[in-house]
Amino acid sequence: MLDEIIIAGFGGQGVLLMGRLIAYAGMLEGKKVAWMPSYGPEMRGGTANCTVIISSDDVASPVVTNPKTLIAMNKPSLDKFEPEVETGGTIIINQSLISQDVKRNDVQVLKVPANEIANELGNIRVANMVALGAYLAAKKSIKVESIIKALEDTLGKKSKKIVELNKKAIEKGGELANKDIKK
Repeated sequence: MLDEIIIAGFGGQGVLLMGRLIAYAGMLEGKKVAWMPSYGPEMRGGTANCTVIISSDDVASPVVTNPKTLIAMNKPSLDKFEPEVETGGTIIINQSLISQDVKRNDVQVLKVPANEIANELGNIRVANMVALGAYLAAKKSIKVESIIKALEDTLGKKSKKIVELNKKAIEKGGELANKDIKK
């Protein structure tokens, strides 16, 4: 089992948190993982991305040049990383901020209106968790229960309400992806 992921968006969209949660959940499941963040000097609004590798074998390097999965939270991220996704890979796009179609026809594409769903849940900041839920449903590299445990360990210190809201966002993203996958 191997999934190489690039998660990209603007700073402040929770891109790095998504990557950390996936890596931590993989560790909880006894998988080999690597997580490597990359971001500009700006705190919010600049670019941010990370690579995550989940594997049943040892991971030799955290560098990912041709990911199996791309989660693009904004248009510049899709433009930059779409050509790099390997043939047969998966691209999950935040349809709320990306109106263009993916140019390729050799990948699976999931369009997730992450911002709209987050707004319906009452907090735009959980758009990343909506996208994460879609990833979990589409790829099944990590169990939802492991992500929830990672979420509780990471955010549980802050507030149970925040954890519960994030869980709902993950659930909504998964439901949406499952409907899209069955089409």
